[in-house]
Amino acid sequence: MDYEFDFASVLAAWPQFLDGAWLTIQLSVPATVIGFIMGTLLAIGRRGPVRWLSALCGAYVEVIRNTPLLVQVFLVFFGLSSLGWKVPAFTAALLAMVINVAAYSCEIMRAGMDAIHKGQLEAAECLGLTRRQVYWHVILRPAMEKVYPALTSQFVLLMLATSITSQISVEELTAAAARVQSDTFRPFEAYILVAVAYLALSLLMRAGLWLFGMAVFTRRRRLGTGGTR
Repeated sequence: MDYEFDFASVLAAWPQFLDGAWLTIQLSVPATVIGFIMGTLLAIGRRGPVRWLSALCGAYVEVIRNTPLLVQVFLVFFGLSSLGWKVPAFTAALLAMVINVAAYSCEIMRAGMDAIHKGQLEAAECLGLTRRQVYWHVILRPAMEKVYPALTSQFVLLMLATSITSQISVEELTAAAARVQSDTFRPFEAYILVAVAYLALSLLMRAGLWLFGMAVFTRRRRLGTGGTR
């Protein structure tokens, strides 16, 4: 093997990698927040007494979870354009990612809600809590705490999946690597650096979610887990 590594020309393009990493974060954070909220609402609807709403939420989840994210990105980007709605590639990518992660968050939160013992609900009703109080204090927060590690893993996977959006010309980290390697003719070095960058972003995101779990869930703070295992 006579291949000689040369990272100098690739490292010289660090501003492009930095811009790509920043755009990756701009995609990941709002998609995570909005997708989680949407997924929680879907989980509530899917568990609710209204049959047609439950069936509709279930159909949405099954369709999204059984189709590739790349196809969903194409459908949003080209579909909206075909309907006459010209949206930037970034907006289409963000919308597709929200739609995708909402379906997975729905199933994770639904599992957490199903794990709440009926006796806790009965006790809350006996204490005279309102329906909103029961959902927040007895169902949602405990359910989120139970499934927080799974949510953390899903959100990290979402951040890594932003690389797919380079297919519609979103200038995130993978797109930056493609541009650099085409300029420097050093693809191996470029994608090694991108792999390291994604690893760093993953660790940073896990650390942030761990701190969030420590701040929000008092039981996990006492145990010191933070909810990311």
